[in-house]
Order: sequence, then structure tokens, then C-alpha cells
Amino acid sequence: MALNGYLFLQGLCFVLLSIMVGGQALELRLMDGGHRCEGRVEVKHHGIWGTVNGYLWGLQDAAVVCRQLGCGDAVDAPTGSYFGPGVGPIWLLSVSCVGTESALSDCSHNPIRDYSKASFSHNWDAGAVCSGFVRLAGGDRPCSGRVEVHPGEHWIPVSDGNFTFLAAQVICAELGCDKAVSVLGHVPFRESGGQIWAEEFRCTGEEPELWSCPRVPCPGGTCCHSGAVQVVCSAYSEVRLMNNGTSQCEGQVQMNISGGWRALCASHWTMANAHVVCRQLGYGVATSTPRGTYYVEGSNPIWKARFHCSGAESFLWNCPVTAMGAPDCAHGNTASVICSGNQTQVLPQCNDSVSEPGGSAASEGSPANCSDSRRLRLADGGGRCAGRVEILHQGSWGTICDDGWDLADAHVVCRQLGCGQAVDASALARFGAGSGPIWLDELNCTGKEPHVWRCPSRGWGRHDCRHKEDAGVVCSEFLALRMVSKDQECAGWLEVFYNGTWGSVCRSPMEDITLSIVCSQLGCGDRGILNTSVAFREGSRPRWVDGILCQKTDTSLWQCPSDPWKYSSCSPKEEAYISCAGIRSKSCPSAAPCTDKEKLRLRGGGSQCSGRVEVWHSGSWGTVCDDSWSLAEAEVVCQQLGCGHALEALGSAAFGPGNGSIWLDEVQCRGSEPSLWACAAESWGQNDCKHEEDAGVRCSSERTALPPATAGTRPGFNPIPGIFSLPGILCLILGALLFLVLVILVTQLLSWRAERRALSRVKGAVDEVVYEEIDYLVTTNEDLLRSSGPPDQRTEVTSEGYDDAEEVPLPEAPPASQMSEGEVPPEEETGMRASQTDSSLNFPREAADPGKGEESPWLDQWEKGDPGYDDVELSVPGTPSVAFP
Repeated sequence: MALNGYLFLQGLCFVLLSIMVGGQALELRLMDGGHRCEGRVEVKHHGIWGTVNGYLWGLQDAAVVCRQLGCGDAVDAPTGSYFGPGVGPIWLLSVSCVGTESALSDCSHNPIRDYSKASFSHNWDAGAVCSGFVRLAGGDRPCSGRVEVHPGEHWIPVSDGNFTFLAAQVICAELGCDKAVSVLGHVPFRESGGQIWAEEFRCTGEEPELWSCPRVPCPGGTCCHSGAVQVVCSAYSEVRLMNNGTSQCEGQVQMNISGGWRALCASHWTMANAHVVCRQLGYGVATSTPRGTYYVEGSNPIWKARFHCSGAESFLWNCPVTAMGAPDCAHGNTASVICSGNQTQVLPQCNDSVSEPGGSAASEGSPANCSDSRRLRLADGGGRCAGRVEILHQGSWGTICDDGWDLADAHVVCRQLGCGQAVDASALARFGAGSGPIWLDELNCTGKEPHVWRCPSRGWGRHDCRHKEDAGVVCSEFLALRMVSKDQECAGWLEVFYNGTWGSVCRSPMEDITLSIVCSQLGCGDRGILNTSVAFREGSRPRWVDGILCQKTDTSLWQCPSDPWKYSSCSPKEEAYISCAGIRSKSCPSAAPCTDKEKLRLRGGGSQCSGRVEVWHSGSWGTVCDDSWSLAEAEVVCQQLGCGHALEALGSAAFGPGNGSIWLDEVQCRGSEPSLWACAAESWGQNDCKHEEDAGVRCSSERTALPPATAGTRPGFNPIPGIFSLPGILCLILGALLFLVLVILVTQLLSWRAERRALSRVKGAVDEVVYEEIDYLVTTNEDLLRSSGPPDQRTEVTSEGYDDAEEVPLPEAPPASQMSEGEVPPEEETGMRASQTDSSLNFPREAADPGKGEESPWLDQWEKGDPGYDDVELSVPGTPSVAFP
């Protein structure tokens, strides 16, 4: 009894201890990550920190960790000691959460003990990556947007009431987004279930994260606000002019970049950039951009990223910026500016009444002679350095006619925009027809003019053109990105379009943030891996760039610093092959591997060589938007389909609107590409179009070769009119089907007639045997009567007279004794059953199953065990022969 009482008390203590441990959540933390909300999962038990084994670890488990720490949603649940192996005990094993638990210790798991003593290794420590307590949502770049916090269940917007710039600085630093450059209020609240964050953040600016900032309830429990607050972070913040004691309104342009002051390179530095700097500093307008005059010594290298301002931006960091491929900048080649100093001064207005004569260009360092009322841009080209040439004049954007348009004219445009040299001077609205006025016609530039409107022309607004003749240009610094693979989408060799040619990208160093930006830019998810095990490609191609090193503040690959552009930046074995999170197999309209020709078709035009352009992607047919659609793209389509040359490139759903997805937009071909997939375009499915803008083509001829007859492809058309039109093709198909049916019917008829002839032979043979048997029996009985009695004595012949007769089986039929009950030989089913109705000798189906059917002499013989005609033999082929016992 004492022993039992002791055991009872011990069990009770164990239960109470379990309740105490289970009722109190274990302390939790994430270690060795980039911030508080990512890292190796560690729990505290008996005052000692230990890890969690990654067996069964998944996103639901990580979600509980993130909720417990106030770190938002779970983004990833890495295992295999992703954040490095821990030290000390391994407290938890086989953790399995539903995802709704408030603490990790509430999840199912093995008993808490040190599993490192049971041969479990820290090489499988579990980790978690959380979205964090704060995020910037809805912005046009990763480091800008509406401020939202995640206290536990949902993302909740923060109001602009009493939100300070210091809080914005903490947020930008926490998100790895450098400095805050602006805080905006009055942003409309998104749908958030009516919830608004009900506390004010009282940050000092020194806190490592917003979670650590002091918080006080909003007065009266409700935050005073007029909307949500929006924060813009940037690596670029603050601009100043440095000089050697001269006027504060002139000097070397320096910018605070990631916390350090850097001089800007004079390469691509324009008067438009200078105007923005002067306006931002309150120094009026720029009067010149001298070089070398204001060189200031400094230990930091010159920042080589290029700003591409239009002149209307309020801050320099709002201008488009590119850093990829930029060459190093010498210390003497720094950007400088002289501002007017008068904040109310504006640029002199242009004389728009006459065309400015060629050759009157001012030098690059001379004052601008026009206000911002005249500007230049390239539209609908997929980038700032390619597209339809447009000029802002007299307050309206207009185009240039392609009469006389050549590379010399295009060179002026590219140089004016800081886009290098022209590689293509496009005509016939290759980038789509513009709208508004056609400002210039019959340009005749020498190629040296600083502005395209300085070139000789017919004068402003004088032309004899329509918008289908709008001029376009592709400059050497136009950039596009794609992945090349035979059987995968969102995985393959990374290639960039530069200097008019596609070339590969080198893989060193390619960190995770770079891979993330590449995949996001291509619409393939937000994560990627660099595959180094793929065998290198054969063939010769440029290897344009190496040393790409992106930062989180970069919004596209073009903003990432890299080594300068070179034709051979690395060896063929170092080309980058990337697999993104959105990887999927390339789909095909046929079951077999398909060619590019089979993934392209024309619809609605009455033939295969004219109609609405449709492409096959991700398992469905979709259309192409007519933005940038011109004869160059139409030529590629016609050549790809084997339809000769393009006669017309049509837009605005000329062949009727399609349905489904609009797969391609801003397609930009040179006209010589082997297929439409080789042309630059927006990412698959990314467009701002409707089906009323579906592109179409009309080619010069019909197809000259038939494609393989596979599912999802169409038979080719013969160029002979009237025969192989659509009705003719339908008639041929129906005729072929009818012919096939006729052949089947004739075959069946011949087979039926052959069977009838065979059955006739069988019937004849059986009849002959019966007749011979009857004749023999009658003759024998007559002889017996004559010998045994007087001639007039009559003798009755009963049914037993046939006792000696034997059944005549069909050829090769098994004896009834070898057949199971109810079994009928095939020959009996097919042959004898058909002849039972007209034969003089019937073989009942019930013969193999005594006791069933109507009574008959044959049934009596079987019941008495008399075999009947078993000894009669019949040979169907040839002359029948009968054997009697």
C-alpha cells in the first residue's frame, strides 16, 4: 500500500508539472537572421536556450512562431540549419502545429528533453522567416508605400495623425531600405475591415525596429487622421553643392547615398538633371553644367549611377536611375551645376513660331534656351531608351513623321536622352500609332545637333503624314531581360538585350537579393536559386555583364551596380542559369514536343495567313496587344508561320476581339528574329490592354509547307483559291469520313456473306447424313419384316428405332461430358443456332443442361443415358462422310 501511495503521488506530481509547463508558453526567439523576425528558432526551458529539430517542420509551424513574436506572417520555414547550427540542447522534436496556436509549446510535439543526447544533430535545426511587424504596401517600389503593422492576425494601416519623420527613419532602417526621404499623409485607407492602428509611435530614431519604439494610445482611443501615412525610403537622400568658397548656388553635385556623401559622375549628366537639383535646393533654375571647375578632393569613389530626369521632378531621387554596366568614373569627371539663385526665375520661353535652324546649337555647358514646355521622350517601347519619338510642344505631346527618318536623326534623339547611340531607326509606327499633333516632318539631322528640334525640317506642325507613319528609335542602352530554356518557364539561361543584341549574364556573385529582383522583374515569383550544375551552352553569343550586386532599395535589375558592359565579361562556363520560385513546364498545344510555329496562329482572317495573332502559353491560347505593334513584328509572325512577308500590321482588333488572356504586350522586334519569342516584350501576361486592342497581321501568301499533324495544330492551306478554302476543307473531311464508313460496311457485308456460305455447307452436310441414315434404317427394317413375318403383317416402329442413332456434333466441338453446366461451344452459338430454324435435324441448346427446355425424344435419350448419335462423324470440309457402329 505504501508503494502504491508513493507511485500515486509521483504520478500526480508529474501531471501537475506537465500542466504547469503546458499552461505557460516557452520563451521564444529567432537567432542569427538579418533582423528580429528571421533566424534559427530557439526556445528557453529551465533557463537554458535550446533549438528545435527540423523533423516535420513546415510553414504552419513557422506561422505560430511569427505570431508569438509579433512578426507578421510566415514567409519561409527553412530547415537543415539554414541560419547556422545552434549550440546546447535540442529541446523540441517532431513539432506539428495546426497553425492557429498562440504559442509553439501549444503544438503537438514529443516530450521536452535534450535530444542532442540521443544522437540528434544541430545540423537539422529549424528556422523561420517572418514578414515582420511593419511593412510598406502599395508603393511603386519595394521601399515605398503605405505603412501597415501586423499585431497578430491581419495587416492594419497606420494613420497619418502624429506620425513623425523619426518613425519613418526607423521603418526604413528596419526594412533595409536606407533612409527615409519623404513622409506623405492623406493616403486613402485600403479595405482593412475598418481597423486602424490605435497607437502613436514615439520613436527617437535610434531604435533598431518599430516594435521597440515607445507607444501611447491615441487621445480618446481614436487616432486623429485624414488618411493613412505613406513613407518613401531610398538609398539616395539629400543633395548638396560643394565648392571652394564661391557662391552657395554653384558647385560639385554630391548626394547622400546609404549614409555617405558621394560625388556624382558627369557621364549622362544633363541640364534636365541640373534643373531638378537647383529646384530641389531652392536655387532657381540651372544656367550651366560646367565640368572640372568644381573638383573637390574626397576619399570616396565617385558614384557612377546615372540619373535620367525629365526636368519636372521635385527630387533627384525621383528620376529614373540606371547603374548596371556603367563604367568607372575618373575623379576629375564630376557633375557640377550653376544655378540662377533666384527662386522665382523661370527659363526663357522658346520661340515656337519658327523652326530653329540647324547648327545653332549651344554647347553642352551653355544655358538652356527653352523652358520645360518642350521635352522629348520615347513611348511604348518597354523602356526609356526605345519607342515612338514624342515631343512636348505648346503643352501637347506629338510625334515625328518618318519621311526621311534615318540613323542620323535617331542618333540625336538617343544622345539627347542619354541613351547612347541609335541601333535602329524605326518607321511605319513600329511602336504603335501615336495621338495628338504630328509636330515635325522630313527631318534632316547631321547627327551632331544637341536637340532633335534643332534639325532642319518643314517646320512645327507642317506635314503630309498620318500616325501610321510615326517614327521610332531603339538606342544602344535600351535594356530587356529574359530567360532561355527549351522546356521550362521561369527557369533558364539569363539573357539581357543591350546594344541591339541579346547576350548572356555572368553569375558572379549573384546573391539572393539579386536573384529575387530578377525573378520578380520577370513575373516568376520573389525567390530564385542559381543552378551551377547545368552543363554550359554551346554557341557564340555576347556575355554582356558580370559582378551584379543588387540592394534591397533597387526596384529593377537596371538599378543594380555591376561591372562595365563588355562583349566577353566571363567565360562560357560562367553564364547564369536561374530557377525561380514560379518555375513551370512550358506548355504546348499538342501532346508531343512542339515548335514555335505550333504555338502561334492567326484567327478571324479567313485563312491561316491573315487574322488576329494568337499565341499558346501556360495551357491556353491568348492574344497580343497592339501596343508597339508594327510591320517589324508582323514580318516575324509571317515568316514564323511560313506565310511569306508581312503586308500589313493591324491593331484595334481589326479581325475581331479575342478571348482569354492577353499574353504579350509591348512586343519589339527588329524583323529578322526567327520567332516572336525572340523579340523583346513585357513579361508573360503583364499588360494594360483590352481585347479591343488585339493585334493582327496580313501576310503575302499562304503556307507553303504542312506542319506536323498533331493535336492543337492546323493543316496547311493550298494557295489554289476556291478548292482549299474553309468550306472545301470541311467537305474533304466529311468525304473522307463517309468513305471510311463505306469501307467498313462493305467489309462487314463480305464477311457476312462468307459466313452464310460456310453455314450452307454445314447444313447440306447434316441433311445428307440424316437422309442417308433414314434410308438405311428404313431399308433394314423392311428386310427384317420380310424375314420375320408374312408380308401383310404390320409392324410399329417406335421412337426406340433411333436408339442406335448417334448425335452428329459440329467439327471440333468438345463432348458434352467435358463441358460445364450452361457452357455452349462457340461453334454452337454462332453456327448451329443460326441453322436451327431451317434444319431438318435440330440440336436443342438444352442438350448440355438436362432437365431444362421442352420434352422431346432427344431429351428422353439423354435422360436414359443413351448417347444417341455420338458415334456419327461429320467432316464439314469436302464431301461429308458418315460412320456407323
